[in-house]
Amino acid sequence: MSQPSFPLMPHRRGMPLRERLRTLLHPLHIAGIFTWLAVALSLRWLRDDMQVAGWSLLVAYLLAMVGRGIVGEQQRALSTALLWIEAAAALLLVWLDTRIGTAQVLLVVWTAQISAAWASRQALGAVLFVDALVYAILVAGKHPAPLVMVAMYGGFQAFAAMCAYYATAAERARDQLVLVNADLLATRALLADSARDAERLRVARELHDVAGHKLTALTLNLRALASDPDFADRRELAVAQQMSAELLGDIRSVVNALRDSSGLDLGTALRALAAPMPRPSLQLVIGEDVHISDPAVAEAVLRLVQEALTNSARHADAETVRVRLHRDGERLAINVEDDGYVRGDLREGNGLSGMRERLAAAGGTLMLSTTARGALRIDASLPL
Repeated sequence: MSQPSFPLMPHRRGMPLRERLRTLLHPLHIAGIFTWLAVALSLRWLRDDMQVAGWSLLVAYLLAMVGRGIVGEQQRALSTALLWIEAAAALLLVWLDTRIGTAQVLLVVWTAQISAAWASRQALGAVLFVDALVYAILVAGKHPAPLVMVAMYGGFQAFAAMCAYYATAAERARDQLVLVNADLLATRALLADSARDAERLRVARELHDVAGHKLTALTLNLRALASDPDFADRRELAVAQQMSAELLGDIRSVVNALRDSSGLDLGTALRALAAPMPRPSLQLVIGEDVHISDPAVAEAVLRLVQEALTNSARHADAETVRVRLHRDGERLAINVEDDGYVRGDLREGNGLSGMRERLAAAGGTLMLSTTARGALRIDASLPL
């Protein structure tokens, strides 16, 4: 599996209630709970002296499964430990009574979970290891057909693994599509703005070169007529001269206004970039004195914010990303901060390295730090 482009290990102090409910109500999680209930019904076939141990193990499996749904993948070490607790509880249930044969269903659910959370090779190795333990337990318990039992449930495990794998792949493809769509919307906004500026400049040139030139010629001809004694006293000529001068001044004002562009509308592009993403939300502040006319600078800012949004959602589980653009002398300063929490040292992966290289190519700089409350902060600057 490909590694994340931003290998920091941020962790939020608390997952929002909405996210917890969304995780717990995931279809795979609901299916796991129904499977657990079915296995619970089968415990009535356990001997009376094993009932307490059986229910204790079954409750431990449920608590580990629900607990993992609550903590999510951000606390990876805890999530992995809970998965192994599930496996251990299921194996001990098999060991309690090898004749019932329902506890292995819990390992099918466990297989679906690890197939969605771990790399394919890791998941396959874990399943083979656990199945080998099941086979050993069945042999020790003098099960009449241990190999058949392991092979049968192995088929169920393979089916569950494929379902979990393709469900996870579909979710990743959906998330990637959201990011691509956001990228296209932001790029389209910048292109539309650039096209409008180019059209304004073309119209300004046409007015200056065509209308301005002809009006100047008309003014000179009227001035020549005014110097002729036969027309010197004509009021109409004086009015024509005045109107010609005023019209020439108006055209010059229009040309100056068309040429005086306020720069690319970076705010619209950045909001279009964040709009399709369910989270984090973007809080954008752009200084009134910030005017970006260079498409390369606008593109660099766009990609920096895009990377920050992606990684805040993927790794920090952030709800909000605050972006501030302001002028610092002859440079544009960009400050980005989310409400996540960074645990451990900052390390540059492919995402940050690409961000730094992109800014360096445009003559910019990049600095990383953490705030007093542990959030990641990005400070960058670009020449205007």
